[in-house]
Amino acid sequence: MAKEFMEALKERRSYYAISKESHVSDARIEEIIGEAVKYTPSSFNSQSARVVVLLGEKHDKLWNITEETLRKTVNDEEKFKSTADKMASFRAGYGTVLFFEDQEVIENLQKQFALYADNFPVWANQSSGMLQLVVWTALKQEGLGASLQHYNPLIDDEVKEVFDVPATWKLIAQMPFGAPAADPGDKDFAPLDTRLKVLK
Repeated sequence: MAKEFMEALKERRSYYAISKESHVSDARIEEIIGEAVKYTPSSFNSQSARVVVLLGEKHDKLWNITEETLRKTVNDEEKFKSTADKMASFRAGYGTVLFFEDQEVIENLQKQFALYADNFPVWANQSSGMLQLVVWTALKQEGLGASLQHYNPLIDDEVKEVFDVPATWKLIAQMPFGAPAADPGDKDFAPLDTRLKVLK
């Protein structure tokens, strides 16, 4: 039913306060993310999306890498405190989903269909966005809170090296998740009539 689908979308929010607790098994997390990867559509059925799920120490390691990378860009420790606090809030979660797009797949499509060459990277990003939404919503339906982060490309090289990620995979987004530790804040919506037109 469309109503149930829309309700699931409404319940998906950005949860920044998350904990390392999870009533969802690792096997179930792998299952729902695997189904999302398998069934989220992609242009030309390219299936260029790649996902790495980090749990336990690997999850902590990602946010340690991100914190230390960002620390190099800020000389003032006092100014860095808010960034360090944010990294700690992500590290406090149960795991992180890393979203990638395989550039080799995209480049091969550009060669095969030269007329659309400029569009394939755009379409890949659109497909990745759909996948992120599917995973985000599915995690929420399992009772887990998540948020979407973008510390790429600053952390790309070290992430690939530390987690043995193929060189052709381009990091798109990071999604820390865990048991919600606080409700998300209120969300404002722009007037729908400024965003939607129905023509007959």
